[in-house]
Amino acid sequence: MLPTSAKLVYELSLELAHDFEQVSLAQTLTLDESRPLMGLRGTYGLFGSEKWWRNIANGLMPTKVISGVIERVYSSGQDADNEINTMDVISKEGEHLMEGIYLNFEKDLSLFKVGAEVYIFYALDPLKKQTSGGAVQFSEIVVEVAIS
Repeated sequence: MLPTSAKLVYELSLELAHDFEQVSLAQTLTLDESRPLMGLRGTYGLFGSEKWWRNIANGLMPTKVISGVIERVYSSGQDADNEINTMDVISKEGEHLMEGIYLNFEKDLSLFKVGAEVYIFYALDPLKKQTSGGAVQFSEIVVEVAIS
């Protein structure tokens, strides 16, 4: 998944272990047939379930890794309260990306600085049926973040 030489600063599994409501809400929406355009499809198991994690680990669920060098860190969004929560990254392919900062422990925020190399591992979980013209067919779920 991510390089062992980098420090793992975010694991979705740790977040979900303390946030049962997030798992419950996502699973409920997946199972709600009255909302056919909202939520995950559940193709690889219900979000956060043992089956879901197993399908990420065994490679059945599509995944992707983004890596690159941080060129800027800053606060964005209406609820940011001037707290650094976003980074601009230049990928190894030269692409400029804007990514959220995910971490399990606030003390690791200091590692997100210009010049640091970041790795983000995503699970690509299919969404329920999209409206016509909808280009996004899956949710990009951050599973792990490492930084060196």
